[in-house]
Amino acid sequence: MSLYKEDSPMREQQNKTITHPATREEQMAAPQGNQAPETTRTHRTFLQYLALMGPAFVVGAWQFGPGNLTTAVQAGSRFDYSLVWVIAVSTVLMIFFTDMSVRLGITTPTSLITSIKEHLGKWVGVLAGFGVFGITLMFSVGNAVGSGLGLSLIFGGSPVLWTIVCTAAVGFVLAFRNVYGIVEKALLAIVVLMGIAFIASTVVAQPDWYRAMEGMAPQLPAGSEILIVALVGTNFSINAAFYTSYGIKEHRRTRADYRDITLVDTIPGIVAPGIMTALVIMVAAAVLGKTGAEAGTINALASIFTPLAGPVGAMLFALGLSGAAFSSMIANATAGGTMLSDAMGRGAKAGSPAARIVTGIILAFGLIITLSFQSSPVGLIVIAQSLTVLIAPLLGVLIVVMANKTAVMGDLRNKWWQNLFGAIGLIAIIASSIRLITTLIG
Repeated sequence: MSLYKEDSPMREQQNKTITHPATREEQMAAPQGNQAPETTRTHRTFLQYLALMGPAFVVGAWQFGPGNLTTAVQAGSRFDYSLVWVIAVSTVLMIFFTDMSVRLGITTPTSLITSIKEHLGKWVGVLAGFGVFGITLMFSVGNAVGSGLGLSLIFGGSPVLWTIVCTAAVGFVLAFRNVYGIVEKALLAIVVLMGIAFIASTVVAQPDWYRAMEGMAPQLPAGSEILIVALVGTNFSINAAFYTSYGIKEHRRTRADYRDITLVDTIPGIVAPGIMTALVIMVAAAVLGKTGAEAGTINALASIFTPLAGPVGAMLFALGLSGAAFSSMIANATAGGTMLSDAMGRGAKAGSPAARIVTGIILAFGLIITLSFQSSPVGLIVIAQSLTVLIAPLLGVLIVVMANKTAVMGDLRNKWWQNLFGAIGLIAIIASSIRLITTLIG
């Protein structure tokens, strides 16, 4: 009897330990960490909310490069306000695919390409890595051209010389140890400056807002097919969405962060470049649309502001172009190097030796092509951006497939309405690819 009384407190303590809710959750989470129940939302201070900003803004900076800016100027100058709808639709689709990548970054125990290898086959992951690498090579051309152009408009001198300077500067930035952290902070600042520059440009140009709203209705002006494909390829940037998961991994975000990430990072980070692109179309339509002139040369890109604001207008444009080119050059090279390194099994960090080597190759490719084709740089940018949609369908399919795997996503698996927008996005990017192929063949 006395032994029972002595053991009783111990047994009661053991029972409490076994049935304690926290212990059960830990036991369930141990074998199935990526399927753990959703954690209660964390209450944050204002500064803590700001700390969540980053990965989607890196994507936005990559998305809004000189290729995006160039195609937007051509869209406004050649087709007035009629292609604004392409930006609106592609921005919405971009938000959904970026959100899928965010959730994949939270739930996958390893990087996205490594997870693809594990669940869909090694060759699929390798193909995805080389696909992203191919896209970054195409983007590097526009970044190199745009960076030299923007700085030459501000400081004078040869655009080619400034392209070399910008490429060297980006290489220097990417040589630091904490590559991703430095890149993220720099791009956040540049995106803010670009926003100010393009809002100021819009105030100067005074576009017709009523006609801009009419441009939200889908329409296909004759001869706009390749330009629409280029706009989709730049603004609905599947490869950039794909890379978001790597930024989430760098920050070690958890389920508790997901809702707040959506509100302070994913949505504003993707909407910001969409708004800037639409503003550029409206400015170009307001100025060049009156005369029917096209922005087919380097000088014409800057001259769209000169008739209304003189040198100040041209300077605003040049600042925006320089920021777009420099930010996109940094993000593009970093992402391409990281994901190809991951595909080759050489590490999924931007600072890994393999990632740095591939990053250097991407920068060198853009510089070499720019030096080789100086006669028509604007046309080169449009063609390079258009070709990216040939690889994007593969990446889009992989994102949607992985976001629907319960074994990977757990409670963050795609809902039906997320799959609906995913399907619409895939149809849009596949249709763009088919249209590009048929147009080139024709």
